[in-house]
Amino acid sequence: MSHHHDHTHAHDDEHAEAHNHVHDHSDDITPALQNLLYEQLDFSKLTTLNEEVSNSGRAICQKTWAQRLHVEPELQSSTDEQLLMIVPFTGQVRLHSLLIRTSPSASAPRTLKIFVNDDALDFSTAADKPPTQVLSVSQTSEVQEIPVKRVHFNTTRSVALFFEDNWGDGDEEVTRISYLAFKGDFMRLNKEPVSVLYEAAANPADHRAIVGTGVGVGRSVQ
Repeated sequence: MSHHHDHTHAHDDEHAEAHNHVHDHSDDITPALQNLLYEQLDFSKLTTLNEEVSNSGRAICQKTWAQRLHVEPELQSSTDEQLLMIVPFTGQVRLHSLLIRTSPSASAPRTLKIFVNDDALDFSTAADKPPTQVLSVSQTSEVQEIPVKRVHFNTTRSVALFFEDNWGDGDEEVTRISYLAFKGDFMRLNKEPVSVLYEAAANPADHRAIVGTGVGVGRSVQ
């Protein structure tokens, strides 16, 4: 009897593994919601230089994950193939990766230089300044996830994205991007570390009392 039981158990495990594999494959690029930094983008301060249509850089970042395959709105470069986006966050994040959708065409961006915490960057400084990291963007209509070296992005308050060229090798003056998003961990900025610690463990019902305690403890320590 035990042998029969074991065989059945093994079969169940295989079935479960097969099911999980299929499930994982279908959700391959779907980010865990807690890792998608959407609510943490400061859209009001997000700016794009050399965009053909005003605020189109902001618009592609405002697309939700469900809208990632929508063609419009689309960010297009204006006078040449370069784009520079300043993307501020509402607090401090540990950036893990970028999600971007372009196209299989020559207008897809190729070289992306990313600068951390550099709100004042412009085209002249972006060309000369060493970037935090250089990323390569592929020609594809799929949403691609491009990881960053996390050690350089542990205290990110903003990123400057310098799309230096596209796949046109100088023959294509318009760079096009239809979706852009960010993955990482968001950390609320708080001057009372003890308070943050207590808040994290608090239930909504006793939130106020415990935060009060946390602040009180913080003050008595000082």
